[in-house]
Amino acid sequence: MNTRARLIDVARLAGVSTKTASRAFADDPKVAAGTRDAVREAAQRLGFRPNVLARNLRTGALTKSVALVIGDLANPFYFKLAAGIERELATHGMTLILGITEDSPDSEVNVVNAMLEQQVRAILIAPVAADQSYLERERPYGPPMVFVDRPPVNLIADTVLIRNREGMAEAVRSLISLGHRRIAFVANRSYLFTIQERLAGYRQAMLEAGITDSYRWERLTDVAESSLDEAMADLLNQADGPTAIVAGNNRASLAFVKATYRSPSEVAFIGFDDFELADTFGVSVVGFDVTEMGRQAARLAVSRISATGGSAPGHVEIETRIIQRGSGELRPVSAMTAP
Repeated sequence: MNTRARLIDVARLAGVSTKTASRAFADDPKVAAGTRDAVREAAQRLGFRPNVLARNLRTGALTKSVALVIGDLANPFYFKLAAGIERELATHGMTLILGITEDSPDSEVNVVNAMLEQQVRAILIAPVAADQSYLERERPYGPPMVFVDRPPVNLIADTVLIRNREGMAEAVRSLISLGHRRIAFVANRSYLFTIQERLAGYRQAMLEAGITDSYRWERLTDVAESSLDEAMADLLNQADGPTAIVAGNNRASLAFVKATYRSPSEVAFIGFDDFELADTFGVSVVGFDVTEMGRQAARLAVSRISATGGSAPGHVEIETRIIQRGSGELRPVSAMTAP
């Protein structure tokens, strides 16, 4: 059985006393820079993490906190996800703490490490970095890790994902069944797993219908939301533009709403992921239960916390469905039905 390195192990490797090692982690100015570096290097080699909460916990007591690392709490998706996790944890006497990455790959490692240093019982992560192998050292002795919305790369762990590819393919097929063939796909942050899966579903459904030039209708960007506004306006203002549009995320859906708020469009539209006021504006979406996604992730984490032995990683998929509100049920006007 693997055990976490102790402070005494770090001190022994660094050739100092445990008191000096402890002071080094506390950035005590009385500890020489060379000694402090030696202690931190020893800690890194041994996989030791100082318990920053130790002074606030009883000896032998365990924190009841579970960490959730997400992109942006202002995004309704993350808000609902956190709500589902928090409700499930509460039934087990646990609390939730949040770490925000602002969907920045560069900040993921720092935020995750900060959460791990809180000695949390488990950590749930919506990853944005290209590689999660930096967590490989954590797997043998915990805390349990569950990845939500996107799977980890170069790391084996529990996951809770949406049926992204299938949901988008269903949306495109529904538009094709109405007579649409010029169907555009719009999304930002195209490097994310979720967007890539939805794009794959879009392309799959288009090819099934014999539409081989779908690439001309793809509008993908990795920059700010303002680029979505430009992409949406460009598509809607083309004389021979698409007769239908699908959005890869709720931010792209909002760009459609802004573009058509004052000048209603005859272009059919289906977004992916529901958003506030979508029903008011009559926007059809590929919906799914985000709160249930959070509950499932929390259940996986709790089961890992209470497990006495290892088991194969769990994988949960959340079903999607088309929520019809009007925009996705428009047929192409007669003047625009030609491929």
